[in-house]
Amino acid sequence: MANDANPQEVAEKFLDKLKDSPFVMIGLTDSNDHSEPMTAQIDDDQPNTLFFFAGDDNRLASGGDAMAQFAAKGHDFFACLNGVVSTDNDRAQIDKLWNNHVEAWFPKGKDDPNLTLLRFDIESAELWETDISLAGRLKMLFGGTIQAKDMPDHAEVGSVA
Repeated sequence: MANDANPQEVAEKFLDKLKDSPFVMIGLTDSNDHSEPMTAQIDDDQPNTLFFFAGDDNRLASGGDAMAQFAAKGHDFFACLNGVVSTDNDRAQIDKLWNNHVEAWFPKGKDDPNLTLLRFDIESAELWETDISLAGRLKMLFGGTIQAKDMPDHAEVGSVA
């Protein structure tokens, strides 16, 4: 970690950034399929789990070990997440996470026979906050040497909560 970053603070920033732009690239690690963009649904009661509404025929629906990558809107925060994808068709969880954006993809609603709720339980993550300090930006602009104190935060965490 640079700057003596507090891993918990970096993890909290990640969750805030993900709520602002909930799109990740995710793929199963034991598959030859490419990763695909998915919209993460966040349950504040389960901060180490991302949920995805998908079709039963989605390439992630078989479940297994997975990796997800995230880039914030402003390209000032990045994450690589390792975990396990599984099916979680609990109706209460579906009701809790359902929203207009999901309904646009599933016009038959929560009872769509092709609808499945996938959960991605995060086991570890590597997080980068790339907002270099003002001093660091000036050094880059004028050819100075960037010091550790000017560097952005970076953390490896076993939990994003």
